[in-house]
Amino acid sequence: MNPYNTTPPPSRLWWRTTPALLGLLALVALLSALSLVLGFLVMIAAMVAVWVLPAWRWYARLGATFGAFFLMLISAGMSGQLDDSGPDTSEVSAQDKDDRSTEATPSPTTAKPPELSDYTGKALDEAEKGARTAGFTPGRHDASAEDRSIVVRSAWTVCFQQADTTAKSVAFAAVKDGEPCPTKDGGPLPWPTMPDVVGDTYNTAVEALDRAGIDLDSVTLDDVYLDIDAPTAEEAAEEGDEWRVCFQRPDENGEVTSTTTVHLDLGQWTDLDLVQECPSKKDTTYKIPANDPDYDDGGDSDTTGGDSSSSDGGSSNVGTVHPGSYCSPPGATGVTKAGTPMVCGPGSDGRNRWRSS
Repeated sequence: MNPYNTTPPPSRLWWRTTPALLGLLALVALLSALSLVLGFLVMIAAMVAVWVLPAWRWYARLGATFGAFFLMLISAGMSGQLDDSGPDTSEVSAQDKDDRSTEATPSPTTAKPPELSDYTGKALDEAEKGARTAGFTPGRHDASAEDRSIVVRSAWTVCFQQADTTAKSVAFAAVKDGEPCPTKDGGPLPWPTMPDVVGDTYNTAVEALDRAGIDLDSVTLDDVYLDIDAPTAEEAAEEGDEWRVCFQRPDENGEVTSTTTVHLDLGQWTDLDLVQECPSKKDTTYKIPANDPDYDDGGDSDTTGGDSSSSDGGSSNVGTVHPGSYCSPPGATGVTKAGTPMVCGPGSDGRNRWRSS
């Protein structure tokens, strides 16, 4: 170098100086705090300038590059630029949810009352289950004036129900299965009363019982003569005009409850029978006197109107007889209602009974 050369060295351009580049790096931090995109663009420009403009060593340039990147991240993070870029909808969503909830829930002044099915006539346990499903709290009590405790709910039937939609509760008034509902809650049970059917044919009596509201399954049949077997309901129905009611229980106007058994004592006769009336007492007489083991015609003609003859060792014809019934005297003959010949002779128990001849 010439010591005598006094010409000053050319000065460097300002934007290539170290202070200018440091200022550019500071600008990266400032703009990144305002906008992540703008800060990123300035960071790229700063990196290019660091590697092109100053006469820095390579490690200084590398440090400046990483410094610019971290300045961008730190500034953007502090200003919230690195948060979820989508709009914060939490508050809006909560507000929308509240709005929808408000729309879905009617205002107290216009709220529709909760719906509860009508369970009258249904089993009490079914009614209580349905009420709970509808959001109601069920209660129960005896619908009659007897104020009985309800234990087996499946054995009770609902007569009345009273719902309180405000309190969401319902009260069921019920009676035992088979009992009639009272006309009002807490009233007496309107049990049917027994009609007078004495003297009626079986068919007429059954019609009267049915009109009175009496369950025909509670009716039992019995005979009134010792030598006539009691018919079944089916047999009595087939010959309903031949069987007549001689006695009844309960008596006329008697109360028929769910535990009452209706008794009809029947006698049987047709226009061909000589005896066409009920006995004075039940199970005390024989319709055909010759069926009485103690009967002794004394040789006289029989009282049933049939042809008869009696002598020592003789026989008598007593007319219509019932197979298996007691008979007298031994050897007497008769016929069944169907016309089958019968003879009076010892049965398996040693007593004289009507047997097929």
